[in-house]
Amino acid sequence: MSHHHHAQQHIIMHAICIRTNLSHTGPGAAKHILARDRARAQKLLAGLHPHGPLSLSKKHGRTQPGGGTQEPLPADPPAPGSNTIDVTDAGVTYTMQVGVGTPPTEYTLLIDTGSSNTWVGAGKKYVHTSSSKKTGDSVSVTYGSGSFKGFEFTDTVTLGKNLIIQNQSIGVATTSTGFNDVDGILGIGPVDLTEGTLSSGKPIPTVTDNLASQGTIPENSIGILYEPTTGTDIANGELTFGGIDTAKITGEISFVPITQTSPANNFWGIDQTITYVYICAYVHHTLSDTEHGILSPDRYGTGTKILSKTAGIVDTGTTLLLLATDAFKAYEKATGGVLDQATGLLTITQTQFNNLKSLFFEIGNVTYELTANAQIWPRAQNEVLGGDPNKIYLVTADLGNIGDSGLDFIDGFVFLQRFYSVYDTTNAQVGLATTQFTNATTN
Repeated sequence: MSHHHHAQQHIIMHAICIRTNLSHTGPGAAKHILARDRARAQKLLAGLHPHGPLSLSKKHGRTQPGGGTQEPLPADPPAPGSNTIDVTDAGVTYTMQVGVGTPPTEYTLLIDTGSSNTWVGAGKKYVHTSSSKKTGDSVSVTYGSGSFKGFEFTDTVTLGKNLIIQNQSIGVATTSTGFNDVDGILGIGPVDLTEGTLSSGKPIPTVTDNLASQGTIPENSIGILYEPTTGTDIANGELTFGGIDTAKITGEISFVPITQTSPANNFWGIDQTITYVYICAYVHHTLSDTEHGILSPDRYGTGTKILSKTAGIVDTGTTLLLLATDAFKAYEKATGGVLDQATGLLTITQTQFNNLKSLFFEIGNVTYELTANAQIWPRAQNEVLGGDPNKIYLVTADLGNIGDSGLDFIDGFVFLQRFYSVYDTTNAQVGLATTQFTNATTN
């Protein structure tokens, strides 16, 4: 299973640059980001707005055996869009430049794995060209906060040099609310999320569906690499449609199937164990395996189990590493971190940081090392959080639920900055690999 991507070696992968933006910066930002992450987590825990690769098969009557319990939905009807989990409630967002038309006009679009309509016109107006065709359908989508209404067109969409889609359905907004500094959304969630958005009721093939069906990419999957922050800019990254940019990984990519446990299996759910481990320094220099982030904690050191094997999700829209309350308390105790009232995050002293151990994430049969440096917010970025420039902030926070809820962790942006991650819809699996940034000391 983990080697299926070698079959199409002749396809040239083009990584596309993406820009990262935090939902809040400056005074009070950390509290806002934490509140946003937790609110998003509560929606995920309630199993709202399924958008993982298994959510489609469940919708069509095939059930997955589930651990965990599905929380009942609130009795009051939710406010418009409040039951969605999309880019508008993300603590961290990503944008890319997308060309529409012939010749293409460039638009800045938010990349959203939690919605599937692609549309323009929130900022820069749609430019009609020879490839623009109005279909006669109207389109409207309501998001967690924000919405747009307009008309459906088909047009040529250019994502990158060799990633050109003919006759892609796009929404052209006549009105939109809640989208500042961007021109619209590139929706890369599953196609069933488009149902009910067109006046005709037809589903709309997504950009990834069309790239796959037009033979431009071998399968519907997305690879993401982030470059951790080095200065005052937040980390930027690259998105690869249809595969893995092998130039960006060190060692093999390992895949795991989407977890069977509900509600994590509605999203990009995986099973993992987390151990906080002391590793002898000399082991680091003699074991070539360390270079690949693969170590067995049992063999090379003494460990404190932070999280026993359980289900959770990988989520690009969550900023922090969130752990169920009991696991968070174990981490707090292991690190000696103290809750900081101003930010809501754990802080540690310089001495505690010097003694901070790695966290080992066992996912499938591979163990990934999240180093001490990877566990802290980039110190050059403390003021972006509204924090104290002289403090050290840990990026692990309390998910706000007791374990065994069927979604006991969220491996968010701070975790994903250190690994290459693959979201493979075709094969319903998540892939991870180490990168040149896995052991970076830039934080």
